[in-house]
Amino acid sequence: MKNFIFISPNFPSNYWMFCRELKKNGLNVLGIGDQPYDELSEDLKNSLNEYYKVSNLENDDEVYRAVAFLIFKHGRIDWLESNNEYWLERDARLRTDFNITSGFQEADIPHIKLKSQMKEYYKKAGIPVARYHMVDTLENCLDFAKEVGYPVVAKPDNGVGASHTFKITNDADMKNFFELKWPDETYIMEEFINGEVNSYDAIIDSNGEPMFETGNVTPMSIMDIVNNNDNSIYYILKNLPEDTRRAGRATVKSFGVKSRFVHFEFFRLQKDQDGLGKKGDIVALEVNMRPCGGFTPDMIDFAHSTDVYKIWADMIAFDRSTMPVGKASYCAFAGRRDGKDFALTHSDIMEKYKDNIKMAERLPEVLATAMGNQMYVAVFSSQKQMDVFYKDILKCNK
Repeated sequence: MKNFIFISPNFPSNYWMFCRELKKNGLNVLGIGDQPYDELSEDLKNSLNEYYKVSNLENDDEVYRAVAFLIFKHGRIDWLESNNEYWLERDARLRTDFNITSGFQEADIPHIKLKSQMKEYYKKAGIPVARYHMVDTLENCLDFAKEVGYPVVAKPDNGVGASHTFKITNDADMKNFFELKWPDETYIMEEFINGEVNSYDAIIDSNGEPMFETGNVTPMSIMDIVNNNDNSIYYILKNLPEDTRRAGRATVKSFGVKSRFVHFEFFRLQKDQDGLGKKGDIVALEVNMRPCGGFTPDMIDFAHSTDVYKIWADMIAFDRSTMPVGKASYCAFAGRRDGKDFALTHSDIMEKYKDNIKMAERLPEVLATAMGNQMYVAVFSSQKQMDVFYKDILKCNK
């Protein structure tokens, strides 16, 4: 029996389903987390063979000792994974320390986590990238902005989501950025791309070939949502465009991805941009070597009448899957921000879209910053129907 350590199986709350499918496939599923066992959901408890509680998952030494204990008790660990961006580096260190070869090692981390190093791999895949400058002095950054033109975007080179990201529109903004940036953080500054975020989401087998592919679109910038405390929308596509598919597959090959669930982000240009391409072209943004966050795996299931938790677990156990993919739809996410005077109440929405809504939940604070406080997930057969839903759900009284 293969041993699989799942780090933080209780968060996000839907990740217990990865464990469920692993256990169904005959793996010995061992969880490490900092939530007391009695507080775990019954679903998660039933999906684990053993759970090791640490006092704090941020404590690397404690997690290291937890892995060592599980090896002592169960023998060699075949897989170790969290499927979570936040723990990606630590996962790799643990694999390296304990000679767990089925996944990225510590030496792989720079090119899959540092935005500056990702660019070279995107270039190898033949995908254009934004011009950039590693933030050093105010004078040099002003020179870079003069070269590429305002606005420019500055963000941590090793960052998660849109945390501490700045859109800089003039010299005064640039000086303000130097006052606000974290002093010990390395930042990358890039030319601004007028584009819509399109993703390639796929489960990749041990030969680097896709077992399942889809994609999503974010019409609104996550950076603007976070910085402006705005509502949030994105949707799973009914059909993955061929140019996104080609770019995603080329990126898989360039980065040497094997046996992973991935979320690659691209810009689709909204207008012609010198050095990058014509309106509608694909431009590189960043790679994420884990599933798209939050409830996206569930949304993918709703959009494609399938079960990506099972497909992923089948990849781990068998390197193939017989899970069918059924009728395709658009699956829309809408996150509404508290404090806004929305035209439709929660009850109005639930009544009007009762045949479409698949999920409606309050989001925990850790997710609310980027995704809103109250979320709705709904499926539609056409983009026109989905557009009406977004108009209804986000409309505010004047």
